[in-house]
Amino acid sequence: MTLHDFAVSFFALALTGGLILLCIAFLLTVVRILLGPTLPDRVLGLDVLTNVAIGFIAVIALDSGYTLYVDVAIGLCLVGFLATVAFARFILSRGKTESAIREARVGVDAEAGLEGGPRP
Repeated sequence: MTLHDFAVSFFALALTGGLILLCIAFLLTVVRILLGPTLPDRVLGLDVLTNVAIGFIAVIALDSGYTLYVDVAIGLCLVGFLATVAFARFILSRGKTESAIREARVGVDAEAGLEGGPRP
């Protein structure tokens, strides 16, 4: 076995191992998205899912030799980042709204002389 044959077989083994690890990461991330108890958990899961997809594209680019896939991965990275920022802003604004509603309810209850407790 020459050095070139060893390098080719090692490269094929590394690509296969990378795809297996990415498949495991993909499945675990989907489980996290489905089971995530809160919205921020699901948003982080979607961000990780985007990164796993970028990893798949990188492995396919290495396997096929087409450099165009790298441009696609960069585009997906930018879209994933912007989506994560948009979700974070949505969660942030939603949290302020929920806290303002809770504060208003507590203020109304205090004025009415009601005891503090959970309201539907």
